[in-house]
This record gives sequence, C-alpha cells and structure tokens, in this order.
Amino acid sequence: MISEFSAATRCSPSDMAEREGLGSTLLLTGIVFVVAILLRQVVPLNTDVSWLLVVCERMLDGQHLYRDIIEINPPMAAFAYLPGVALARVLAVDPRHVIDGQLLLLAAASLFAVSRILRLSPALAQLRWRSFVVWAAAVVTILPMHVFAQREHMAMLTFLPALAVYALRSNRERVPFWAILIAGIGAGITLAFKPFFTVPAALCILFSAFRSRSWLTLFAPENIIAAALVIAVSVSTYVFYPEYFTVTYPLVRDTYLPWSMPASVIFLNDATLVFAIAIVSVLLVRQKSEIDALLMVTMLAAAGFAVSFFLQRRGWAYHSYPMVAVALLAMGYALTRVVDWRSRRLEVASAIALVMTFGLGVLWFNGNVNVGPVREAVAGLKPNPRILVLSGEAAIGHPLVRDVNGVWVSRQENFWIREFVRLTRERTLVDSAADAKLNEYLALERKWLIEDFRKLPPDVVLVDNLRNGWGAWARADAEVSQLLKPYTLIGSVAGIDVLRRND
Repeated sequence: MISEFSAATRCSPSDMAEREGLGSTLLLTGIVFVVAILLRQVVPLNTDVSWLLVVCERMLDGQHLYRDIIEINPPMAAFAYLPGVALARVLAVDPRHVIDGQLLLLAAASLFAVSRILRLSPALAQLRWRSFVVWAAAVVTILPMHVFAQREHMAMLTFLPALAVYALRSNRERVPFWAILIAGIGAGITLAFKPFFTVPAALCILFSAFRSRSWLTLFAPENIIAAALVIAVSVSTYVFYPEYFTVTYPLVRDTYLPWSMPASVIFLNDATLVFAIAIVSVLLVRQKSEIDALLMVTMLAAAGFAVSFFLQRRGWAYHSYPMVAVALLAMGYALTRVVDWRSRRLEVASAIALVMTFGLGVLWFNGNVNVGPVREAVAGLKPNPRILVLSGEAAIGHPLVRDVNGVWVSRQENFWIREFVRLTRERTLVDSAADAKLNEYLALERKWLIEDFRKLPPDVVLVDNLRNGWGAWARADAEVSQLLKPYTLIGSVAGIDVLRRND
C-alpha cells in the first residue's frame, strides 16, 4: 500500500523535466555571472568610473561637488556610486570591487524582477524562457566589458523592470503595487541620469496607451512615480548644488554641447551595425506572426536608446550600450527557444547569428585609449604618489591613479575645458563674443590648475605632448613653468613626459 506522503511527493515525468530544466538554467546563468566576475579582474577599470570613485571619496571627505570638485555631469552621476564607495570605506576594501559587486547584484535583481513581473501575464508566463534567461544574463554582465559600471550600464539595468510593466499595461493586465513601485523607481533613476533617456520611456509609454486603447495609461502610477522622482532630483540639484547651474552648466553649454563628431563616427560604427542586425533579425523571424507586446516595447526601447545615442552626437561606445544591449535582448527573445522552431537548420543559424553579433558587441565595448606603459613608468617612482596630468585625455590619469594607490591632485578629471574649446573652435563658427567667453573659460581652468598645484604639490606630473601640445603650453606659461621647475624629467612614454619632484 502506497502511503499518502509518498503519493504526494511523487513527481510526474513532466515535473521532473521542469525541475531539471530549471536547474540547468540556474547553473548556466551562474556560470555567466562567474565569467563576468573573472572579467572584472582582467578588464581595466573604466576611465569615467575611476574618476567618479575619486569624486565620491572627496565628497565623503567633505569636499563640495561643483565647488571643490568640477564634474561635467549632474549630481546623479556621483550619487550612483556614493553608497558603494561609502561601504568600501567601512569594509576597508578597494571601492572598485564593491562597485563591481553592486552592478552584478543590480543585474541579478533586475533580471529577477523582470521574470517575476512577466509571470503575472498568463500569456507570457507560458513561454519557454530558459535559453533567453542565460542570454539576458550575458548581455547585462559580460557584454559591457570596458564600459562596465558606466552610468549607461546602470541606467539600462534600472529600466528593464519598467519594460516588463509597459508590456503588461499594453495588454491591459493587472499590475500589483510592488511591480509598479519597482518600475517607477527604476524608470525615474534612468531618466535622472540623462534627459536623453526620456525618448525610450516616452515611446514605450505611448505604445502602451495606444495598444491598450486607453490614454489613461499615460498616467499610470509607475509613470507618476518616475516623473516625481525626476522632479525631486532636479529640485534637489538646484537647492543643494546651485553651482551646477551657475558654474558647470555654462561651461558645458558653451564648450561641450556646440560641437559634434563627424556623421561617419556617429552613425557608421559597430554599435549601429549590431543594432541594425538585431532589429532586422527580429523582423525576419516574426514576419509571419504577430509581434507580442513584450517584444514590441523592447524594440521601441532599443529604438529610443538609439535616438538618444545619435542625439548625443559623440559616437562614444559607452553612450551606445543601452541601445545595443536592449536590441540584443529583443533579438535573443525572438531567436531563442521562446520561439518554436520547425527546422533544426534555422535553430543553428539563429544560434550562430546570436554568437557573432554578441562577439561584435564585445569587441566594440572593449575598446580603450592606449596610453602605453605609463603605469610601469610611474609605479616605482614613489609610494602613494600625488599625481597631476597635463592633458585633455582622461584615460592617461584614470585608472592609473587608482592602480598605483595614488592621490589625484586636480579638481577635474582632465583639463577638458581646453580640449572642448579647441574642438568648438575647430568644428563650429565662433564669433568674437563667443571667442571672448571661451578665453574666460580657459583662464578659469588655468586658475584652478595653479590653485590645485599649490594646495597639493604633486609628486609626479605627466605632460601629454601628443594631444594639443601640453608641454609647449606649460613652457609658454610663466607661472606654470615656474611651478614645474622643481621637477626632473625621468623619461617619455608614448609621447607622455614623466616628471618627478626633486625632493
């Protein structure tokens, strides 16, 4: 006689297969995260992330953003890293490791939230997600490579739960409060990073309202939460950081915003190619079937991030990450086991397409400025050196200063004002009034340099002679030249002079 307990615990073959499938999915996803962790040990820390860690450390030391620290971005850029840097101090570890862990946890939490939200939809809950889960994990953890932990990486991760909620809204399905809260806060954080990210959110919200045949969807609670959060961040910036509007933004407006990279750099790059391949692949696969709500909002979000990438007019890799990542998520959703293939050949072809496109994206995001063996030249000069870099190229000093456990002397990431003024004059028409304003900005940056130099004399000065003639500029300036007199030229590495203070 079979006991009631054994009968209740006996699993059917389908249940066993489901459990085995879930176990293999979790195992493969875990392997993806392990690979991502290993990559963090070999891929150099991103230049901007390295600088923002310095910014947060100085803020924790009591320095005031936009007064003692000159940062081109709104406060959200620094505050995104501040909790991790504060935790690193408590734990007495390198902040970069805490930030890496923070991003990997955010990626896992974002994917988990998306999966829980999608299960609320009867139609989406029945789909086979195993292969797609592994693909999505790779896209959000491995694909970023050198742009890992950039603001765009964070912004994409916080936006994903909102995409799932938009899909449910377009199907006129019920969304519980916890999902509304996660989606609203996540979308608000994304929009607070950059105003350009309004485009993908607006496209998805408009589609949800159109497909649900209810314009009240425009005022769904998650949208109200996101808008309230953006307003709160904006007002707080005005109240607590007025210098952003009085000092930093005029500099950005007059030196950074006017110029643009050539159209070939903006549009003809690997990011645009990956985006195009992904979207075309989705359309080819779904040409004989209706595109469901989730796939549609994902494609619209990818298109919106593409618009934001092009509107920024720089063509820089990290600007393109949300566009590429969301497009690859749409491609993976359309080509993985979510779709029932009738041909083994087509299934193999889709796998090859995914691997090749992913590889192209990895190469694109692994690009970095090669500054030669500068670290080796600096590392042995002095323990914990104070470092100043005369250059408009941020990659020379970051993450070098962290790699040698040094101290950054300047209040700026690099001397970007002089670099942006040069680009503005080369690529735009500048009248006499605007030219005079640019000269004022150059004088202000020179004043900051001299003040910082005297306040904290550097042990090592790196002078960039390849980009914008910094050596000649320093020699031509009587006050800067005088400050550099106590320094001896140790050597030159890849066009960068290495100067050490004599004492």
